[in-house]
Amino acid sequence: MPTPSHADHLEELRRRVNKRLSELAVEVAGRDPGLSDAISSALTAGGKRLRPLLTALVCEDLGGPLAPAIDAGYAAEMVHTASLILDDLPCMDDARMRRGQPATHRAFGEDVAILAAIALLSGAFSTVATLRGTDAVTRNELTKILSGAVGTRGLVAGQFRDLRNAAGDKGADPEAVNALKTGALIGASVAMGAAIARADTMRKRALADFAEHLGHAFQLYDDLLDTSGDPLAIGKDIGKDSAKATLLQQEGTAGTQVRLNQHLDAAHATLESVFGRDCRMSSALDGVFQGQAALIVRTARTQGVSLS
Repeated sequence: MPTPSHADHLEELRRRVNKRLSELAVEVAGRDPGLSDAISSALTAGGKRLRPLLTALVCEDLGGPLAPAIDAGYAAEMVHTASLILDDLPCMDDARMRRGQPATHRAFGEDVAILAAIALLSGAFSTVATLRGTDAVTRNELTKILSGAVGTRGLVAGQFRDLRNAAGDKGADPEAVNALKTGALIGASVAMGAAIARADTMRKRALADFAEHLGHAFQLYDDLLDTSGDPLAIGKDIGKDSAKATLLQQEGTAGTQVRLNQHLDAAHATLESVFGRDCRMSSALDGVFQGQAALIVRTARTQGVSLS
């Protein structure tokens, strides 16, 4: 578990992130009531705020300025929220619930949901392109990092392959899909924190390795929840991946848990190589994944699912 001082700091940072998220949500939401309500609802609903926290913690641990890191992390959160809105559409996963409330297309209509996602993507790039407290070179680097995570070498490619790879497809590569669909934006969140802190090339490369392992771990955790989670506890539909090719289907629950732990161990080892043993980021990961592991076990037992 995180040390008391680190846990307190993480909670305070989470409060700052959520406060800033609410402030900036007003700016990106616009003035058209139906559209602005959809954007604000999707963006400020519950969520782990993993991406802005990653950006802020990496930048902070590297000795960089916190305020621009929080705003850059907010840009990553906007991209993430846009991807969730699109992922939930009937033409994709056709989800009914997201973050503990009706999916955006269910609450506001498919047309509004698509427009809201576009507005969030636009807002994300506007945020990094005009980021206060950074110079033009850094803003250009941030824009390149974020755009690379969204396009055909990131989220878009990951979503396409995820939709096309059916369960039982022997040629499917779930880990490659995970790296694109989940890992790309986590990698961008970490990379933006490093860029704002002006980290050297060696540290940037090490943090990219850390982010890759973290992205895999989070996707594997999500796969486990999709089969054993409680929709009310996790705030979204389950069973949506049953027709898709996932590592869980290929290796089973026990094998997936082994892979998850391997990625977490590698992520911690990489962080230690950059920051030493006592860093806020490593402590935060302990807290996040221990809490999530408990959730998996608790909901699995409730539903009579074996995790062995």
